[in-house]
Amino acid sequence: MLSLSTELALIEGPAMNLKTFATMDPHLLVGLVNTELRNHAKSLVDLCKTHGLDEKLLKERLAGADFHYSEETKQFR
Repeated sequence: MLSLSTELALIEGPAMNLKTFATMDPHLLVGLVNTELRNHAKSLVDLCKTHGLDEKLLKERLAGADFHYSEETKQFR
């Protein structure tokens, strides 16, 4: 069974490639991740599963730039 964001990516075309998140500028990364969360993913877990990302490493990368995930708002701030 495909996740919702995977199904949408198949319908809309190739999804953005977040696999290079470890080397991306964190200010660009937070925008890309929040956009994907808002438009395509049901949750951070769904986003990470869809893009093959390690959730802990993504959170650590963004925390290094003082962006922290909020379950309540479903975004990094």
